[in-house]
Amino acid sequence: MRPFFTRIATATLVALLFPLFASCAVPHTALNPGEPQLQMQIALPTARVRQPVLPDPIVVPQGMPTISSANITPVPTLQPIPTALPLPPMATTQPVGIDGQSFPPRTGQIQFGAAAHLFYTDRYTPLTRANDAGLGWIRQQIHWSDQEGPAGFYAWGELDDVVASVNARGLKLLISIVRSPSFYTADGGNGMPADSQSLGNFVAALASHYQGRVHAIQIWNEQNLAHENGGLVDVSDAGRYVELLKVAYTRIKEVDPNIIVVSGAPASTATNGPGIAISDMRYYRAMFEYQNGVMRNYVDAVAIHPGGSANPPETLWPKEPSPAQGWTNDATFYFRNLENAHQMMADYGMGSHPVWITEFGWATANTTPGFEFGQQISFDIQADYIRRAMLMTAERYPWVDAMFVWNLNFAPLRAQSGDPNHEQASFGILDVSYDPRPAFYAIQQTIPQIRAMGR
Repeated sequence: MRPFFTRIATATLVALLFPLFASCAVPHTALNPGEPQLQMQIALPTARVRQPVLPDPIVVPQGMPTISSANITPVPTLQPIPTALPLPPMATTQPVGIDGQSFPPRTGQIQFGAAAHLFYTDRYTPLTRANDAGLGWIRQQIHWSDQEGPAGFYAWGELDDVVASVNARGLKLLISIVRSPSFYTADGGNGMPADSQSLGNFVAALASHYQGRVHAIQIWNEQNLAHENGGLVDVSDAGRYVELLKVAYTRIKEVDPNIIVVSGAPASTATNGPGIAISDMRYYRAMFEYQNGVMRNYVDAVAIHPGGSANPPETLWPKEPSPAQGWTNDATFYFRNLENAHQMMADYGMGSHPVWITEFGWATANTTPGFEFGQQISFDIQADYIRRAMLMTAERYPWVDAMFVWNLNFAPLRAQSGDPNHEQASFGILDVSYDPRPAFYAIQQTIPQIRAMGR
């Protein structure tokens, strides 16, 4: 796997920037006990990662953080989204699922998991920590371009070991698929493929190869970002995405009807610029209204990445705004924006579909430009916000079936690569030495509370 990083910047909407969560892949030294040793083609350090000196976790902001706007594509003037969304004619909805299963499927209680990176690294330690925290799921992102080539030839490689490790520890696995092979895209990049059948072939092969061991598949990730879509993004791309989802859903269910198919979650951003992003709410609307709402027939769960910035989970702009410094004047910066997204689902006839929160969390102090709001969040505040978000979801949102914290083990991986203060590390619930941060213990203590509530 090759690393990739997520960030949005814009000249005219500086205050409308939100962290875009994505996966990365960084080599690590330790291999898993009892698993075959791999012949690595890269030099790996052998010394234990030392604890870096992190910024003071408690920072009193002196003013609005600033972000450089040099060399950023200007954002065009766009018409505002109507406050009242037009309702399209309802598409024909499947009365039952494939092979007579209920549709859409529900999990019965909230599933809790964490996003992790398990390629070419120590898998034993983070997966053991996941078990200790009471988590039941792992979300692993894969690059389709690393698994296929030439066309029609699938090389599973290290993914076999990742899947085996997750299953060996009794955890369920959500695979998030991104990055097409360049030979399937119109511009030779890694955005969405030109022909949806190519993705259909891949997911069918994936579902067949790992039948019974991959429990959910997520089709793409934050597809409203330009870099996830070949460098440019437009509202019309939402229709292209739904076409991909239709084919992928059909092909997966033909192989294994028990696999839960989850839509890709637009990144939480209010930015609108073709070289940067389309705002999440515009993209949701474009997906839901495409072909009279046909998406509802081709997805089991709708994924949402609710924001956080430095805002407490109970706050929401404009009626209950946060007292934080910066990133407070748009709903997309708030965890509770998932209420707005779900309301839009209901407006377009998808209210019965469950929501999977496939990334949520709060950044702490870091050195990545664009994530300065993390300076306002200590490790204890991060733990408290995660705890409160979990409890609030269990109490208020019966339509949420799964929550995946971002993230499990990016702090040690970022430290291994020499960047322990990267924003991805700051979101982690484990520190650079795989020891639990307060957020880990908050999750460990909160899951039993939620189970006692019957959720």
